Amino acid sequence: MSTPSPALEFDTPALVLELAELLQRQGRMMATAESCTGGLIAGACTDLSGSSNWFERGFVTYSNAAKTELLGVDPALIASEGAVSEGVARAMVEGAVAHSPAQVAVAVTGVAGPTGGSAEKPVGTVWFGWSVAGRVRTERRRFDGDRAAVRAATVHHALQTLVTLLRAP
Repeated sequence: MSTPSPALEFDTPALVLELAELLQRQGRMMATAESCTGGLIAGACTDLSGSSNWFERGFVTYSNAAKTELLGVDPALIASEGAVSEGVARAMVEGAVAHSPAQVAVAVTGVAGPTGGSAEKPVGTVWFGWSVAGRVRTERRRFDGDRAAVRAATVHHALQTLVTLLRAP
C-alpha cells in the first residue's frame, strides 16, 4: 500500500498531546525502538513538556548490532529476513518492552532513502510494530517522497496508530 506524502503537513504536536492524555489516563508508560526515524518519534514525544510522566525511554537502533545489543533482536533473524521485515519490527517492539518498564511501545524499521532500496523493499518501505499491554500488532507501509517525507509519514503513522490502539477497548 502506497501513501502519498508530498508536502507533508502533520499536526504532530496535537497527536502527541492526545497520546499523552491517553497514556496518563490509563496509567501507562511508553517506549520507542527506532531505526529509520533515528529518534524522531521519541523527539516528537519529548517535545511536549511533562512527557516524563508518560514517556519512559527511546532506543535508537539504527545498526543491526544495536538492534541485537539493545533490544535482543536475534542476529539470525536479521540475517534471514533483513532488518526491514515484519519479524524484526516485532522483535524490536517486544525488545523495547522487555528492556524497559514501559507497557506500551512502538518500533519502526525501514528504508527512508534515497539509497538502500531494492525491488523487494523499495525506498519508502517501513515495517511498524506496536505493543499495548502485551498485544503486538505489525504492519507494512510504503510512503512516497524524499527522505524527510518518508520519515515524517513514519512518525505520524506510528503515533496515530498507537493512539488508535490505546482508544480501543
